[in-house]
Amino acid sequence: MPGYKYDVFVSYSRRGTAPKWLLTNFYPRFVECLVDEMADAPKMFIDKEMHRGVHWPSQLQHALRHSKIMIAVLSAPYFVSDWCMAEWGSMQAREKLLGLASPQRPQGLIYPIRYSDSVSFENEGRMRSWWDFKGLDGPDKGFQESRDWHPFQQKVRQCAQDLAELLKQVPPWRPDWPVIDPPDPVLPPPPALPRFGP
Repeated sequence: MPGYKYDVFVSYSRRGTAPKWLLTNFYPRFVECLVDEMADAPKMFIDKEMHRGVHWPSQLQHALRHSKIMIAVLSAPYFVSDWCMAEWGSMQAREKLLGLASPQRPQGLIYPIRYSDSVSFENEGRMRSWWDFKGLDGPDKGFQESRDWHPFQQKVRQCAQDLAELLKQVPPWRPDWPVIDPPDPVLPPPPALPRFGP
């Protein structure tokens, strides 16, 4: 079916502590705050679980093509992940098609959240303004009992308010949104068959 199916597609590397922080602390709180800001319940895509038997590369690409905005959770592993770079490149190609993230129209469709690092970010990551959660990045549930939880929640709420406004301005969906295929994974050669003696 044509049209948008998701307001937000969440892109993140599965390496390091970023996924734990995202799924334990940021994402649940962010969705709650976004619900407070939108008349219709926000539709989010995050690949924390998929139905059995689903071809997951096709599922991810379909979800990205039908999402309005991509939240990118930036960490050092993000920029060395082929999948993350394919997701970033797909949304960047859409921006180019629309003339967004340009000197004339600086707002883009990639919405970065800095989890950690930034020294090893690719140029694309450094040239975007981001919501900075470095220092508010406790990945464990115990972070919710720390003194940093209150400033974390305040920043999440501000982030949700900003994104809710941005979602109202997203251009209409088009069937020609580009999607970049990540390189095929390198599969190890099959083990040699055991050989019997003469």
